[in-house]
Amino acid sequence: MYREKGRHPERRIKRMTPQPHTSTGLPYGSRFTTSGAMKAEEQNNDDLLTAYFFTTTAMMAFPFKNYTSQDSQAMVGVTPNPGPLCPSDNSTLRILLTLFYSLFFILGLTGNLLALWVFLRVHSMKNSVRVLFINVALADLLLVACLPFRVWYHGVRRDHWELGATMCRIVGNFFYMNMYISITLLGLLSVDRYLKITRGGVPRQRQHRQHRLLLVVASNWSTVTCALIWVLAFAVTLLLMLTKETHKEINRCFQYKQLLHAKWKGYVNLMLVVVFWITYCAMVVSHVKIAFKLLRMSKENPNFPNALRYTRIVKNSFFILFLFTVCFVPYHIVRLMYIITQVMDTSCYWMRTVNQVNEIALLFSALNSCLDPVMYVLLSSELRKQVMKFAGSVMQVWLCLICAAKMGNV
Repeated sequence: MYREKGRHPERRIKRMTPQPHTSTGLPYGSRFTTSGAMKAEEQNNDDLLTAYFFTTTAMMAFPFKNYTSQDSQAMVGVTPNPGPLCPSDNSTLRILLTLFYSLFFILGLTGNLLALWVFLRVHSMKNSVRVLFINVALADLLLVACLPFRVWYHGVRRDHWELGATMCRIVGNFFYMNMYISITLLGLLSVDRYLKITRGGVPRQRQHRQHRLLLVVASNWSTVTCALIWVLAFAVTLLLMLTKETHKEINRCFQYKQLLHAKWKGYVNLMLVVVFWITYCAMVVSHVKIAFKLLRMSKENPNFPNALRYTRIVKNSFFILFLFTVCFVPYHIVRLMYIITQVMDTSCYWMRTVNQVNEIALLFSALNSCLDPVMYVLLSSELRKQVMKFAGSVMQVWLCLICAAKMGNV
């Protein structure tokens, strides 16, 4: 009967038997299998062999490197999964961050509040330097206000964030916003001082009508410029905060983030680094030219009453430039490497190293919020007077407390 119908039981059994599949998804012997699919399968096998060869070669070349699954994926050309990045024990670094951020908060809050009080209530002269000082002190205060969150995160919760992703983005972005506002304003302050000194020297008669008009114009110019800087900084910060992230680590904040799927954020960070280096170069040129101008004036007129004052201004200028260099240059050197690791496939070992160095360099940047009041004291005679009065009052209170304690013991 089977022969009459042209069928065989062996063929029926063969049809019911599941056929093995190739990597292309088509069974052997299928009428849908084409020569193109077979070539694709051969190419896939060749790619896997090539990837295995390069992975093995790299591991043999660098035997002491800590390779992870992300490293292997990066070697074979696979984008690593943006999961929790390179967990490691940062207990020592966490303690250092907690201690220094706590100290910076206390010193920065006290110094900048005192400076703001002097510039707003005591120092009534309206000029561009006063306007820039007020804005720098305000930016430093807002930056200092972000430090308790870092102390709580690193010290109290041990790198465990519990305030939500939105609050993390607000605190993190506001920290950097105020840091770069302060950097830009300090650069403008240097250029402003250079223009005033090189154009007419240090004026002796401040009541002169023409000089008063110049002060008003400079004050208005600095006010408008500061307003534009704040508006631009807020706009960039809101843009960074409102964009959705491809990966969110709910319990992590202030940590390394890869930007493989949002490289434009890396380019924004790179633009900020460029802004810093432009500002830094402008500061160096301004301070050097101020020094040459004042030293030449003091040498030409050694008996001039302001000769010693000019020399002191030069020393203060270079000291301010030195503080700015110590605080911000190391961070922005490390920042370039940090951004590169964010936008490229990077090994876990290199991610950890760059992240730890970046956190240490960021400490120096936060230190600037405590050192800016030192700059105010060096450049403002009125603030120096108020600081001396404040220090005298504190000393009197301490002496009274000590005397009262001794009287109580007697």
